[in-house]
Amino acid sequence: MKTLGIIGGIAPGSTEDYYRLLIASYQEQAKDGSYPSILINSIDLKRMLDMVIGNRLTELTEYLLQEVGRLARAGADFGLMASNTPHIVFEELSHESPIPLLSIVETASEAAHRSGLRKVGLLGTRFTMEGHFYPEVFARRGISVHSPRPGDQEYIHDRYMRELIPGEFRPETREAFVAIIQRLGQDGAEGVVLAGTELPLLLRDAIGCEIPLLDTTRIHVNRAVTELLSK
Repeated sequence: MKTLGIIGGIAPGSTEDYYRLLIASYQEQAKDGSYPSILINSIDLKRMLDMVIGNRLTELTEYLLQEVGRLARAGADFGLMASNTPHIVFEELSHESPIPLLSIVETASEAAHRSGLRKVGLLGTRFTMEGHFYPEVFARRGISVHSPRPGDQEYIHDRYMRELIPGEFRPETREAFVAIIQRLGQDGAEGVVLAGTELPLLLRDAIGCEIPLLDTTRIHVNRAVTELLSK
């Protein structure tokens, strides 16, 4: 049996979501009552965010590489980061990693391509919405990525940092995010990528989203389970 290593704690709520979904998806696919072998390395969220905010990307890569190394030494055969934002350094990290890493961006791009989407909106932290890593990966499959309007981006980032990361999921915030998704649809988006692993916790049961939502957590989890079950 393969062992999955997870860089988690970034943030804690979404790491819990990953774990629950991994168990459920694995048991649904394995159909033999077995459970997956999973290692979770819960790292310092504040330390990671300070590096991202300060644009200390080389330091961030080194920090994440150190933490992936811990998973490798503990016996992980492959790994993933249970968060979108640190994928800002995924390419650099994956080149140095002692174990293969599954990219949440790449798996989301594959899912968007399978769904026939050609233009998608992007929700996440400011670092994700303003970063190049989503547009660059999606462009390889001919998919254009568009962030929300400037005022909406400010609102999303503020609520993300003040509410979602600490684990607060308010009805009024959900309604505001649904309105932003509707505006993205009006601006031509055929679907919206929930490029923040706290966003599905807020929006999975939301009513009024008239275009498809790509739940990057579920997509990432399903890809990890496929790898866990592979020979």
